[in-house]
Amino acid sequence: MTGALPLWLEIPVVLLLVLSGVFTLAAAVGVLRFKTFFQRLHPPALAFSFSAWCMSLATTLYFSAQQGGLALHAGLIIIFLSLTVPVTTILLARTELFRRRVNPLSIGEVPPPLSQLVPPGSAD
Repeated sequence: MTGALPLWLEIPVVLLLVLSGVFTLAAAVGVLRFKTFFQRLHPPALAFSFSAWCMSLATTLYFSAQQGGLALHAGLIIIFLSLTVPVTTILLARTELFRRRVNPLSIGEVPPPLSQLVPPGSAD
């Protein structure tokens, strides 16, 4: 490893890291501020993803400058997060929707299943 990075490279790395912290803080405030489960799913899914993108780009810039070549190991992390965060969010939302449909006390709060709204064979 070499010494310090040039100033023209340190500035974008620092700005990306600060932006990552701002997105993380925004997600945490959103989770605390929103009332329902479905509203609380939205901030972490978006803001933490943006935060991870900023952190990954800052890591790529930093280690590419340190090693003297393109370092894309942080790209694997962001690819994995980009694939798993939406899937996890959808699974959590569907699980909560199922739990609310099964609970007899929340019948009026939950939309009916799609199979009850559209009769089979009418989607032609």
